[in-house]
Amino acid sequence: MNSMLNNWPIDPAVVIIALGVITLLLLIMTVICIMQTSRLYRRYDYFMRGKDAESMEEIILNLSDEIKELKSQDRANKDVMRTLSKNVKGSYQKFGMVKYNAFKGMGGNLSFAFAMLDQNNTGFILNSVHSREGCYLYIKDIEKGETETLLGSEEKEALERALGY
Repeated sequence: MNSMLNNWPIDPAVVIIALGVITLLLLIMTVICIMQTSRLYRRYDYFMRGKDAESMEEIILNLSDEIKELKSQDRANKDVMRTLSKNVKGSYQKFGMVKYNAFKGMGGNLSFAFAMLDQNNTGFILNSVHSREGCYLYIKDIEKGETETLLGSEEKEALERALGY
């Protein structure tokens, strides 16, 4: 054997030291793996403490049922939200009001023009003209922010307020 080691171009002591270092590294890696395995076993033991396979299966099935129930509730909530969104689009959302004195010489601003519009700027203008003889009420339709009927200055101002101008 001595003759075989003499034929190597490397000193045999270097080979023995290298093998010792590799053995030491493998020993350290083995200790680390054993520590991780014991830590994993402790976690598993803590997780499984007081439970058997049947109770774990029951827990998983219960969680699955809860997920199905939550998904159905989510679908129902989404349907309600769609319905509410449609209803909101059709409801009156924009308002504009102007109080004015229709006839000079009469006290107080008892007359008013009131505009109500939905999301598409469609709605109406309500004009109440108050005089000594009575109160007159006029309504004018608004389509997409415009009307075919001629508007008075107070009605125009109420419409502009509703439109946000």
